[in-house]
Amino acid sequence: MDELTLLRNAREDIDVPQEALHRGRAALLERTGDAAVPGIPASVAPRSSRRRLRRFALGSLSAMGAAALVTGLVLTDVVGLAGWRGGADAAAASVLENASVAAIGSSDPVLAPGQYLSVRTRAAYRATVQREDRTSTFQYLADDTLFVPADRADDWVWQRGAQSVYATFGADSQAVADAWQAEAPSDAISGGDLLRAPAGAFYGARPEAGFDDLDTLPRDPYRLLNHIYRVTLGAGPSPDTEALVFLADRLRIGDVPADLRSAMYRAAAMIPGVTLVDDQATLDGHRGVAIGRDEEAWGSRIEIIVDPTTGTFLGEREILLRDQDGIPAGTAASWTAVTTSIVDQAPAGGTPCGRMAQDSTSGRC
Repeated sequence: MDELTLLRNAREDIDVPQEALHRGRAALLERTGDAAVPGIPASVAPRSSRRRLRRFALGSLSAMGAAALVTGLVLTDVVGLAGWRGGADAAAASVLENASVAAIGSSDPVLAPGQYLSVRTRAAYRATVQREDRTSTFQYLADDTLFVPADRADDWVWQRGAQSVYATFGADSQAVADAWQAEAPSDAISGGDLLRAPAGAFYGARPEAGFDDLDTLPRDPYRLLNHIYRVTLGAGPSPDTEALVFLADRLRIGDVPADLRSAMYRAAAMIPGVTLVDDQATLDGHRGVAIGRDEEAWGSRIEIIVDPTTGTFLGEREILLRDQDGIPAGTAASWTAVTTSIVDQAPAGGTPCGRMAQDSTSGRC
């Protein structure tokens, strides 16, 4: 089954509540796992959609206390988990505070009519294949650019670059990677597939490439974090990890307003278990500071990488805490590097489905 068919089926078959966090594009990806749809750009592929969702327990709270807390989370952004259970360690909190101050002091890109914000995402994903009694995993690299117009209601353009095998882990892994490269559509390997959609509603999903809630998110860090806990209630292995995932998902779209980016850094500093991981982290040639949170249920650490001197979000990655599917502990199982710039034009042409729609027997996305 080709990736467009997978996306179409996921969108039609999954009933996602309107208030759920990962609507639209997350629904397209929720069924497929980490790499069933190679080529989805990092800016529109929420990380939590690539994991099995788990219900979480509210620690040692009594049933009555838990019920009251849930009521508070559901009904308001003011009463909730933010702040009263501690937060990031001192080193991480200091970095995030510096990044927050730098972000609020920066200016958002100002586009003239006809210009575009170019958001390039280079990302490595893991693809896992189950064959008989064994699981084989490899990583592939995707290089995509999203062109966001000055008037966001106009056509957005998504330039899908070439995909290639990034890393393999043994003979079985290499064999699976070779088969993937041989069977993938030619456009996926050579690059050049082009999509165009009004307001960024690719594949018939929500506008703004699935993240049209930026204007409505609270700018107060406390209220923002409570809002995140509320809308992600029940998703992920723990509310704190899911909160960091929510922040990473939105930061990597590349055009988060400076005031919201500042609030996001301060919100991250209030998440328990967040620590300073590496003050000289290098991601795709860019150096910054890695802030992360270990999640034992996933066996990995979720990290965001920022430049605290400018408030720039550089990217995010997932580091394995233990061997998984042939990938050794300590490996960056997936990562995304984000760079933005202003350009005067976007590539011409393209369709809502891209040229790979020709591979779909139904003739629709």
